[in-house]
Amino acid sequence: MTEQRTGGQPADGTESHDPDFPEAFLSFMRQGWQDSTLPVNPRPEVPDHAKRRAALSAAFPGETLVIPTGGEKVRANDTDHPFRPGSDFAYLTGDHDPDSVLVLRPNGSGHDATLFMRPRSSRLTDEFFRSRHGELWVGRRHTLAEKSTELGLPTADLTELEATLARLAPARTRVLRGFDAEVDAAVRRYDGPREDGQPSRDRELAIAISELKLVKDEWEIAQLQDAIDATVRGFEDVARVLPADRGVSERLLEGVFALRARHDGNDVGYSSIVGAGEHATILHWVHNHGVTRPGELLLMDMGVEGRNLYTADVTRVLPVDGRFTALQRQVYDIVYASQQAGIDVIKPGVAFKDVHLTCMRVLAEGLAELGLLPVSVDEAMDEKSQVYRRWTLHGFGHMLGLDVHDCANARKERYRDGTLGEGYVLTVEPGLYFQPEDELVPAELRGVGIRIEDDVLVTADGARNLSAGLPRAADEVESWLAQQREAGPRLPG
Repeated sequence: MTEQRTGGQPADGTESHDPDFPEAFLSFMRQGWQDSTLPVNPRPEVPDHAKRRAALSAAFPGETLVIPTGGEKVRANDTDHPFRPGSDFAYLTGDHDPDSVLVLRPNGSGHDATLFMRPRSSRLTDEFFRSRHGELWVGRRHTLAEKSTELGLPTADLTELEATLARLAPARTRVLRGFDAEVDAAVRRYDGPREDGQPSRDRELAIAISELKLVKDEWEIAQLQDAIDATVRGFEDVARVLPADRGVSERLLEGVFALRARHDGNDVGYSSIVGAGEHATILHWVHNHGVTRPGELLLMDMGVEGRNLYTADVTRVLPVDGRFTALQRQVYDIVYASQQAGIDVIKPGVAFKDVHLTCMRVLAEGLAELGLLPVSVDEAMDEKSQVYRRWTLHGFGHMLGLDVHDCANARKERYRDGTLGEGYVLTVEPGLYFQPEDELVPAELRGVGIRIEDDVLVTADGARNLSAGLPRAADEVESWLAQQREAGPRLPG
């Protein structure tokens, strides 16, 4: 198990290109090292993670639950992508290290939790300087005791996991599959009903975790607010280097935002969309190899992922030269009115679909005002027609949290076909996109794409816009852009 878990490398963690050191060097390296301790304290969010595990435990009494985080992914040859823990695993543990596995075993009144992890190795072995996991290569790892103190979880060495999994009864075990191939193979799949290509029992575990994540607790809301506040600063950084009178590359703007994300958070929460001109009409434009042009619009869909992995997701459209044209403003105001109508209707008990329909009707009415709808607004909104969606393919928004598209495994009746609840956090992001080759729109509209997106918390009596730190109305956007340009570039700090 250990050999495969290290990405196909030898069990001792060495690489194919490692030198064959002489014994004299190896003997010398094993001497004269001072032991070090890592000062750790329980994280303040430990009780929150414990509550989440208790809620999951209550959903599956008498059954063993296995939740892996996954391992590093190869980028090219022997280089890996930066590791990012599995969201469900992080939700339940707060641990950020690769290859770890949470096992919840029934104890008669609930579950005993154990975190299987790769602990710091003894200096009695050569791992610390020869292994790809060694301290001289990747830094100090926690001991079992240190990790247990920090996370408030009992820990065990990862080498014990294989034997533990081998003893589990498939009919009484559920596995969060698709994250760790070794765990998937070690726990035999129960030969019962299947759903989405996996045993229904395992699918039900993924669903349960997703639905627990729908309601954010106070700590999670604070993490989201931190990520959103950093995102506001990132948009300010970009606006300060966006010239009004000449073009700059989309990748320059992407990089400026990424600097803020790495400084103030963990990273960007998803691939930044920086769409200048007609690139704004491509919904998931991530090549970012275009150039801004005065007179055109710039659409930026970007979010900082905070240090505890909760991510923002915000979109703003800026007039590159500082002022919207009359036609740009008309389209912008339609999208703004659509978004505001959606935010206004949000409160506990409101159907998710009703927020969507509210936003879409305003867009359809705006398209009618532009003279684009081939039918009436009512007919365009009819489920058998929906012709207005030629210019707005996506829905109004999605849940937000540890994932930019959070709670993706929740059942439709709890999410898309369900109602909003207090503590939900979701995006509201209507948009209109007029493709440059669309012959059904006037030439002056072709290549114009506008989306406005904010992150909204459902409160007891309505909604709170967590990203209100960035202006949305056209006049306010123009004023804000001018203020940022006047302030000038800055480094994070």
